[in-house]
Amino acid sequence: MPNARLPMNHAREILRLSRERKMSGRAIAQSLSLSPSTISKYLRQLEPVPWPLPDSGGEALLAKVLEKKKAPAPSARVEPDWAQVHRELQSHKGVTLLLLWEEYRETAKEQGYSYSRFCIHYAAYAKRLKPSFRNTYTPGDRLFIDYAGTTVPIRDPKTGEVALDAQVFVSVLGFSNYVFSEATSSQELSCWIGSHVRCFAFLGGVPALLVPDNLKSGITTPDLYEPLANETYREMAEHYSVAIFPARVKRPRDKAPAEQSVLLVTRWILAKLRKRTFFDLAELNRAIRILLEELNTRPFKDGRPGSRKDLFLSREKAALGPLPSTRYELARWKKAKVHIDYHVEVDRHFYSVPHALIHQEVRIRITETVVEVFHHGERVASHKKDPAPGRHTTLSAHMPESHQAVSGWSPERFLEWAGRVGSATRQVVEALLSSRRHPQQAYRSCLGLLSLARKDSPSTLEHACQRALALGVGSYREVRVLMESTSSRKTSADAPNSHPVQTHDNIRGARYYAALDTKGEPPC
Repeated sequence: MPNARLPMNHAREILRLSRERKMSGRAIAQSLSLSPSTISKYLRQLEPVPWPLPDSGGEALLAKVLEKKKAPAPSARVEPDWAQVHRELQSHKGVTLLLLWEEYRETAKEQGYSYSRFCIHYAAYAKRLKPSFRNTYTPGDRLFIDYAGTTVPIRDPKTGEVALDAQVFVSVLGFSNYVFSEATSSQELSCWIGSHVRCFAFLGGVPALLVPDNLKSGITTPDLYEPLANETYREMAEHYSVAIFPARVKRPRDKAPAEQSVLLVTRWILAKLRKRTFFDLAELNRAIRILLEELNTRPFKDGRPGSRKDLFLSREKAALGPLPSTRYELARWKKAKVHIDYHVEVDRHFYSVPHALIHQEVRIRITETVVEVFHHGERVASHKKDPAPGRHTTLSAHMPESHQAVSGWSPERFLEWAGRVGSATRQVVEALLSSRRHPQQAYRSCLGLLSLARKDSPSTLEHACQRALALGVGSYREVRVLMESTSSRKTSADAPNSHPVQTHDNIRGARYYAALDTKGEPPC
C-alpha cells in the first residue's frame, strides 16, 4: 500500500471486520484487497481505538490515530510488471528478455535493474508460477454478482415501441451454485442496491463475502490492488454485516462462478424468452422467476447427485448469516457547504444545522424519509424529509440566541446594504426578511438579490425593484427576470443612437423624395 494515510472508510472496515466479525488479518486483507502485512500494521496502529466507535468523539479519535506521521519509504528500483513480461514471452514469437529489458529501461531509466538483475528476478518470478487450480468454496462463504450482457426489451403497450432495455442482475453462491436473477430498469445505484436486498430475501440469509464485478454502481475506483467501494454499497454491507471482496480488474478467474451463471441465465432463461413480448418489468420478472426455479432444480450433469436447490437447502442455507430485522433503506450521500442562514439544500428544500457550522463542509445522507447531516463523521442534525421545494425545515436548537447576527450577518446589515442601492431595493429586501418566520431563512435570497447589482449596475437593480413593487412581486427570481428585461430594453433603445447618421453627395436624403412626390420627377 502507498505510504499515504489509510482512508477512514478502510480503517472503520478493518475495525468492524476484526472486532465484530472476528475475521483474521489474512481474511480482512482479502476482503479489502490489501496485503496481510499492511493489515497487521494497521491493526496494531488501531489497537487503542474502541469498537463500536463512541457516539461522541469516536471519528475524531480514529482520525487522530491515523494522522500519526510515518517515516518515508526508502527509495527503490522501479519494479517491472513481471506478469506482463511473462505474457509477452509466451504469446509473441521473437520476443526476448533482452528486448523486454530494453523497453523497460526506456521507461525506468536509471532506476531500472541491470540486464543481469532483470534476468535473475524474472527467473525467480517464473519459478514461483503455479498451474491453475479449481477454486473450492465453503458453504455460506461467497456470493458472486454480475450483470448479464444480454438485455430484454420492454415495449410501450400503446405504440409497441421499445421503452427501455431491461438489465438482468445475476448472483450465485460459490458452494451450491444456487442462482438468483431479476430484471431491473438500469444498472444505476438504486437498482444495484435493490437487487442485493431482494437477493438476500430470496436466499433467506446473507453470505460472509460479496464478490461483485467492478461495476461503477458498486465500485467507485476499480483497481487491481485497492478497489474502493461506493459509500452506499459499503453502508448496505454494514447493515447486513457482510464484507465486500471485489473481483480484481482483468482477473475473470476471481469471479468464474458468476461468469458461468451469467452464461446459464443467458442460455436457459433469456434465450427461452427471446420470442415473448413484455410490457412491464413485473411481467418479465414473473417469467424469469418461473424459469429460474427450473434452472435451480435441474440435476447436476457433472456426476454429483441432486440439483443446485437440493445442495443449497441441505448444506448451504444453514451456513448463511441471519437477515437483519429491517431491510436496508437506500440512502444517497452528498457534500454541501453550510450557508450563512445555517441551512443546507436537499432537493430544493432547506434543512437547518447548528449555526456554529456556518461555512463548514458537511456530508448529507438522504433516504426516502430522513435527511441526516454529518460533520467529521458525527451526526449533527436529523430531519424528516420534506418534498416541498423552496421551504425551510428549521429546528430552534440550531438557531443563535435571540436570532441575532449570524457570523456577522444580520437583518440590519442587509437593509443598510440595500439602502445604498436605493429605496425600492431596501423595500424589497425588507419584504423578503419579513416574509419568513425567521429572518435568517431569507438571508440566502437577500444575498442573491443584492449580488445582482454587481452583475449589472445598482441603478438597473433599483429600477427592477421599482417595477417589482408596482407589480406586487418581490422574490429573487422575479426581480432577476425584471432586471434582465430592463437591461435588454435599455440596450436595444441605445442601439440606434450609437452611430450618427452619415451624409454624402451620393446619398439622396429626404429632400429628394419630397420633390419627387410634388413634381413627379427628381430635382436637378
